[in-house]
Amino acid sequence: MTTALVTGAAGALGRAIVRRLTADGHQVAALDRDAGALEGALNLKTDLRDPAAIEAAFAETAARLGPVGVLVNNAAVYPARPFLEVPLAEYDDVHAVNQRAYWLAAQHAARQMSEPGNGAIGGAIVNIASITMHGGWSDLAAYVATKGAAAALTRALARELGPREIRVNCVSPGAFPTAAEEIHPDPEAYERLVLDRQALQRRGRPEELAAVVSFLAGQDASFVTGQTIEVNGGWVMA
Repeated sequence: MTTALVTGAAGALGRAIVRRLTADGHQVAALDRDAGALEGALNLKTDLRDPAAIEAAFAETAARLGPVGVLVNNAAVYPARPFLEVPLAEYDDVHAVNQRAYWLAAQHAARQMSEPGNGAIGGAIVNIASITMHGGWSDLAAYVATKGAAAALTRALARELGPREIRVNCVSPGAFPTAAEEIHPDPEAYERLVLDRQALQRRGRPEELAAVVSFLAGQDASFVTGQTIEVNGGWVMA
């Protein structure tokens, strides 16, 4: 049984990913600063801004569930503010959660996946990006920059960790109905915008994103690495 660790587990997409990986038979550690009782998971309240907290969460996961074989870097913050008004402290905060934590979590996971004597042979890392990295998005420059970085980091790690049999892929969600939509002042106008741009004329469900993460985490994707898969109803077509 593989141990999976999911960051940002308390959000709509994170919860769906945890539920799907649990249903797939993984032992799941669910990390979030506001982590609640996700059924069937090891819930670890973790502030991803704190490198020591990330390290402690990986150590506790390994001690209680075994070495991590699947990592899903899903956590993100997305303060909305015009670029010219973004203070450095806010940019640093977005970077800490959306990029630095991905980097640190991947390091800890890769070490557990390849450490001699721990019984692990390779593994899978899935980074969550965003449709916004393709065309930009007003008032979200810091967020968009980190999501583009997540896709680029995916390719770099896939190349470097491939010899260790660690696969690294990226999933880029479209406009799923989550709490993130609260940043848009007119929900009805935003709904129309989304459907006008998608080929599929309905909103996606978090479970549909989780299914793609599940595929990349499992053995059916054993020869897939370095890829970014778009899950956006045909808004952006690669």
